[in-house]
Amino acid sequence: MGSLDSNNSSPTQTNVPKFNPLDPEEFRTQAHQMVDFIADYYKNIETYPVLSQVEPGYLRTQLPENAPYCPEPFEAIMKDVHNHIVPGMTHWLSPNFFAFFPATVSSAAFIGEMLCNCFNSVGFNWLASPAMTELEMIVMDWLANMLKLPKAFMFSGTGGGVLQSTTSEAILCTLIAARDRKLDNIGVDNIGKLVVYGSDQTHSTYTKACKVAGILPCNIRAVPTCIESDFALSPAVLRGIIEADVAARLVPLFLCATVGTTSTTAVDPLSQLGQLAEEFDIWLHVDAAYGGSACICPEFRRYLDGIERANSLSLSPHKWLLSYLDCCCMWVREPNVLVKALSTNPEYLRNKRSEYDSVVDYKDWQIGTGRKFKSLRLWLVMRSYGVANLQSHIRSDVRMAKMFEGFIRSDSRFEVVVPRRFSLVCFRFNPNKEHEPVYIEFLNKKLLDSVNSTGLVYMTHTIVGGIYMLRFAVGATLTEDRHVISAWKLIKESAEGLLRKSVF
Repeated sequence: MGSLDSNNSSPTQTNVPKFNPLDPEEFRTQAHQMVDFIADYYKNIETYPVLSQVEPGYLRTQLPENAPYCPEPFEAIMKDVHNHIVPGMTHWLSPNFFAFFPATVSSAAFIGEMLCNCFNSVGFNWLASPAMTELEMIVMDWLANMLKLPKAFMFSGTGGGVLQSTTSEAILCTLIAARDRKLDNIGVDNIGKLVVYGSDQTHSTYTKACKVAGILPCNIRAVPTCIESDFALSPAVLRGIIEADVAARLVPLFLCATVGTTSTTAVDPLSQLGQLAEEFDIWLHVDAAYGGSACICPEFRRYLDGIERANSLSLSPHKWLLSYLDCCCMWVREPNVLVKALSTNPEYLRNKRSEYDSVVDYKDWQIGTGRKFKSLRLWLVMRSYGVANLQSHIRSDVRMAKMFEGFIRSDSRFEVVVPRRFSLVCFRFNPNKEHEPVYIEFLNKKLLDSVNSTGLVYMTHTIVGGIYMLRFAVGATLTEDRHVISAWKLIKESAEGLLRKSVF
């Protein structure tokens, strides 16, 4: 085990410096340097192009082909972060990021993540870290109370909640629970008869989850929506599809309703859909990944009306409640159904507390076994800011979106395509109402490219009901009125530039 092969010019193992991967004083020094770097990054974030300007493969030309054999100085590593990593970042935290739904951050959540990493608990069951399990249960009930959820979704009632990483995992877990419960009644040989439902605006991860759960692709129904209903799921149309499936001797299984669709923030009518789900014994899951957080404000709570009819609900505080990625909250009315579908009980995890069902073992509420102490983030956010400031944060974003919506409506060359509900404005440039749709689409594509190419603002587009539209999503933690005003000026200037160039 002495020297390496003579053809390898690396030093002998005896020359490698002594290695201590967790020296408290070295950690203190480097952590202080890292905090300074992060604070400066946030302070200077507006100096970077929002959308990265690098070309594919850029980083491979900047970094060595192999990992270093010997340790490198921390200063050299940070120099590469500044010179090579930062230029390749699309800056989601930029106050000029108006593209996808935001990934919000806060000092409290950052400190919570530091604590989470400090303890590095792997809380697969209660015994592995009692505080980790019990704090998560408390925090999930806190947020459920903030949302005014029925007691049936809380540990203080008959249900309970769990932190998943993403909405995709939440949907998959509830889908598996619904599948297994149904197959217990009809037999596993009939899995090919199971049918699931959502609208054509349901997030694309829903289809992926259905495939992973063994649902035949031909049995995944995407119910068409239309602009007349603001692209919300129609209970009448859905009923017709379900009845046709029942007549064909198929078995309705699962319905995914949405509060705040990705493209346009459409809200499906939960109460009516819940009645339909109960009639046909369908598991109703409500995906409120984006819009759900707003429902901590009384003026938005109506979007969850009918939630008492749902079997499960999920929302993502990392989108709008300042909690950093990744953080998805999921509640179920019948935890025993979820646990029965997902539980594992290897001998090396057996213990008296779990055997007597006196505790919650979160490994049986998720796909994987290991899990982080994520509840620390939400706990610190809630305690540091309180409900009042979280409500204020959401209202501020909505107010800025309303301001941008006003800018659009004040210029006859632009139009709002669908109603604004939360802090997303869907609009398009349409200077001449007599132009063909294909030209309007071409013009808006050019406008989007023109705006994004400046690096000053980043927006995205969507196509709904055959209409190409631009999405302006307000919600980055650092965004202020001045950023929205500057973005509107840039959009107008870019549109006028297109007209001067006579792109049409």
